[in-house]
Amino acid sequence: MITKEDVEHIGWLARIEINEQETVEYMEKLNSVLGYFGQLDELPTEDVAPTYHVAELYNVFREDVVEECLQQETVLANTENKQDGAFRVPKIG
Repeated sequence: MITKEDVEHIGWLARIEINEQETVEYMEKLNSVLGYFGQLDELPTEDVAPTYHVAELYNVFREDVVEECLQQETVLANTENKQDGAFRVPKIG
């Protein structure tokens, strides 16, 4: 089951602040979801074939066609955040 510490850790990983009330609410909601999975585990599924896709779709990818790509100047034209011919993004630390 999900603990308050688990919810706080998930919030830290997602870089969002979660107050005490929200922590308890999320813990309850996540444990409820896990409870439904527990119910599914009780179903007899020995004779059920695995389903990888709900619709019978095969080879849904388009042909890979080489085309002319955009020029670097065109791609960077609408941003002020560029450096050395690339997008400048904030450090993640």
